[in-house]
Amino acid sequence: MNLFCVGLSHHTANVETRERFAGHAETDCILRAAGCAEALLLTTCNRVEVYGASEERVSTDEIARCLVRKVDNKTEEYALAFYRYEDTRCVQHLFRVASGLDSMVVGESEILGQAKKAYESARASGAAGPCLHRLFQRAFHVAKQVRTHTDITRGSVSVGSVAVDLAQRIFGQLGNCKVLVLGAGETSERTARALVSRGVTDLRVSNRSSDRAEELARLVGGQAVRFDEWPSQCREIDILITSTSSETPLLTPENLSAMLRNRVDRPLFIIDIAVPRDVDPSVNEMEAVYLYDIDSLQSVAEQSLALRRQQIAAAEAIITEHVAAFGKSISHRLDCNAPPSTEDRALGETPLRTSES
Repeated sequence: MNLFCVGLSHHTANVETRERFAGHAETDCILRAAGCAEALLLTTCNRVEVYGASEERVSTDEIARCLVRKVDNKTEEYALAFYRYEDTRCVQHLFRVASGLDSMVVGESEILGQAKKAYESARASGAAGPCLHRLFQRAFHVAKQVRTHTDITRGSVSVGSVAVDLAQRIFGQLGNCKVLVLGAGETSERTARALVSRGVTDLRVSNRSSDRAEELARLVGGQAVRFDEWPSQCREIDILITSTSSETPLLTPENLSAMLRNRVDRPLFIIDIAVPRDVDPSVNEMEAVYLYDIDSLQSVAEQSLALRRQQIAAAEAIITEHVAAFGKSISHRLDCNAPPSTEDRALGETPLRTSES
């Protein structure tokens, strides 16, 4: 069985490219169209990756065609941004991803939760079988060991916290800023908590699910805003941070102009950390509106990395050790149906219980 990873990330593609492949394919499409025996789809704001196991080699182009949201004359050009790792290199890559070493914000822990959700979804649908089960169980163990035995998570270690770093650079003290967080998922929650920790007292939360908005507002001492009322908030706020799962932009120059018609003469700063983007890029051309997207956070994240650079070597050493150990069962072909070794059992890598899916 051939084990591989095909994907693109902030290392190889800008946000415009990433959003064209972001999170709308289903693993059953990959299983059918690409001929994989097993497949798992991992999508975040900074990466789209397919982990697969197949008897015959599946081409990168086949995977890209399964992932693309809309076919146009740029699809082949975008597909060039995809990378590919096979067998041991695939194992090493996943271990680095799960441990937060391949993230834009090195050391961030959100990716581990996202990888676990992706694995559970693939397992529940039957798309993840013995190969990916064993691989991902080991990856979760490695990530836990990296977090336990290094200080890689020190400093700003989430996209949300880096977004707040950017806001603080713009405004200095945030205590007098009115902030609206649009979206109430995990990224928005981390962002809201980071805002409160930096002194924000006027924090508003809006989400399509009003219950979730109210819950997040309660957790951070903020104010919930009905989703159909958030546009009117743009007349008052200083900062809008948006992270929703909308497939189309929520803000365009046309609708934002109407929102800002009665606004007091002061700038509006928008930080869009959604992929696909919530805000049309042309909004940045509007007078007194300043837009930053997820790629704008890269330089901020790189500066915070200095705090944790010495921990990366320690984390890489842990990963190298586990790649070598996992490689004993790989060679160039995986015997995925072999029973777990004594070491695997010690790590909790039990056989895949298909009866639960």
